[in-house]
Amino acid sequence: MHTTVFEYGYLSFDKLACDELGAQLISKSAFEYLKEVCLNADESETSKCLDLMKRYGHELIQVKNYVGVLFTPTGEHIEVLPKTGRKAADRETAISESRQMLLIMLQHLGSFRYVASDQASIASKKMPLLEVFIKQFLQSVNRLVKRGLKSDYVTQVDNLNYQKGKLLVAQQLRHNLVNKHKFYIEYDEYLINRPANRLIATALNKLVAYTRSPSNQRLLRELQFAFADVPLSKSVKQDLSALKLNRSMLDYHVPIAWAKLILAGFSPLSMKGESSALSLLFPMEAVFESYVASVLRSSLTENVELTTQARSKHLVKHNGKTQFQLMPDLLMTLPDKSQVVLDTKWKLLDLEAHNYGISQSDMYQMFAYGHKYLKGSGELYLIYPAHESFTKPIEHSFDFSDDLRLWVVPFTCDLRGNSCVVWPDTCMCSHVVL
Repeated sequence: MHTTVFEYGYLSFDKLACDELGAQLISKSAFEYLKEVCLNADESETSKCLDLMKRYGHELIQVKNYVGVLFTPTGEHIEVLPKTGRKAADRETAISESRQMLLIMLQHLGSFRYVASDQASIASKKMPLLEVFIKQFLQSVNRLVKRGLKSDYVTQVDNLNYQKGKLLVAQQLRHNLVNKHKFYIEYDEYLINRPANRLIATALNKLVAYTRSPSNQRLLRELQFAFADVPLSKSVKQDLSALKLNRSMLDYHVPIAWAKLILAGFSPLSMKGESSALSLLFPMEAVFESYVASVLRSSLTENVELTTQARSKHLVKHNGKTQFQLMPDLLMTLPDKSQVVLDTKWKLLDLEAHNYGISQSDMYQMFAYGHKYLKGSGELYLIYPAHESFTKPIEHSFDFSDDLRLWVVPFTCDLRGNSCVVWPDTCMCSHVVL
């Protein structure tokens, strides 16, 4: 069973709650599992992405700003998609566009840079996010199989009727004192049984329990047949340590990258209850920050340097030691060595709300960045996702002083590859963008 919900949406097994509150329907067993996870969660894990609550007498699970897929031990998976602020004609179109936008963003996030860039066929088939990742892993393995799996010399120890390689004298005396026609030997054999192949075979075996797509199931069976002579990994950790991807192994880079993610549970955030299930979840703040940084870096002139997660400044000194590190998302160094601080926020601004819905804590944070990184003089930017009511920068800057100004600007997420920051006409950054 597959269910799709947007950020901050609700899940329930009660059809009445779904009708009255717009919650998405899941099975009672899946709900009870997620409820158990919420009740047993600590601050470092699942409590960040799920919340148990009650509204109008209905018990609900609310998803937060983590997107991806939740798995349950019952075999259900729940797809959580970002709210992009785009108004679609119907729910199915909104789901398709949101899924496609997330996949485009994930191309710029660490290990998920291997996500395919052409999403047209995926969008048209409306394939769930989980099946998209499984499909791309299977396709990368299929390309590898067509080009040929690599073998390697593997050390074998055996008691044979003939001698080859190195005779192990101690074992020979222990085992063959009577059977003198046998030889206890160590030798190297050229086999397909090597760490890279074992890791891929193990990842393929793990996916059997998760994929529901007929096309993925069919390709998975074909690939398992191609790996029939490769044993499963006895220790994934040891095989990862022994893994060597040299120039002759270029075809393995993408399948191994996917295999690592699959064998690690897809993401570091795992769901723990009495039963355990995997999760494929991404904090949307990090996804958005990474995507903005990538788009911005490609659009700046060559003589402008962009630093992510700058760490050179601290808020205070205490007893001669610096404390409370300040880490703006982006720090731009211009040709004249002046700097600009930029911070991304994955939140839909409400221009009709008090202070446009900008958090007071965010303003304090930008004030600290301005004084520590810019020495109280220059420009700062808060970058929010664009939506129908927020397509251009807020008209006036927020002035901390005559010399320190903060601009609030939109970032347009475009499915056709034209994503960009919309700069104010009078700002410094508008002159360094290609």
